[in-house]
Amino acid sequence: MNTNENHVEDTHFAMPRIGDKAPEFKAVTTQGDINFPSDYKGEWVILFSHPADFTPVCTSEFMTFAHLEEKFAQANCKLVGLSVDGLYSHIAWLRTIKDKIKFNGMDNVEVKFPLIEDITMNVAKKYGMIQPGEHKTQAVRAVFFIDPESTVRAIIYYPLSLGRNFDEIYRALIAMQTSDKFNVATPADWNPGDDVIISPAGSCGVAEERMSSSDELECEDWFFCTKKLDRDLVLNEILKK
Repeated sequence: MNTNENHVEDTHFAMPRIGDKAPEFKAVTTQGDINFPSDYKGEWVILFSHPADFTPVCTSEFMTFAHLEEKFAQANCKLVGLSVDGLYSHIAWLRTIKDKIKFNGMDNVEVKFPLIEDITMNVAKKYGMIQPGEHKTQAVRAVFFIDPESTVRAIIYYPLSLGRNFDEIYRALIAMQTSDKFNVATPADWNPGDDVIISPAGSCGVAEERMSSSDELECEDWFFCTKKLDRDLVLNEILKK
């Protein structure tokens, strides 16, 4: 039995963890060369991978991301895509999307955000986008949320067959920005305008005070307190006008 072959077969590529600095790389893209993440310092960025050009699920996703690009930009967030295909394949595919494809009421869609050429799979491996149990030469549908300090803040992975939920991707972005801005946490299914969660009390005295006298907080128990956070206040603080 060839041990070298076994080593290749059993290789699992590492992925950044939440709280890690985003791995650095230089790459050729459909919008020119980029130096990541330093080119995006001071901005949020969503780095996402797709399995292959000229595939239907990926096409639906790129059209949706392109359609929503301005919405993400208003939240100080840039989009950067990646697959292991070459630059000319990318260009031909994006041209085909614009000229021929209609989906979900969208047509004539121009993808303006960068799409990384990653034939060597160097970037995909750095970010753990190659999952050998799913596919050895195609990236899964990974989504990395990277904050203005180039820190990985959230990660969502989807299998090859499952198209992403873009409402959830946007919701997660706004929720993290809300947590940063207002020093709160967001509960299940939170959207702007919903109540937010206050961190549990750090002492018995604070817990008792919260339960008995706070007009601002609504406490179900000492560890579970929420408060109102106005939708317009959230959006005015986060979205570029």
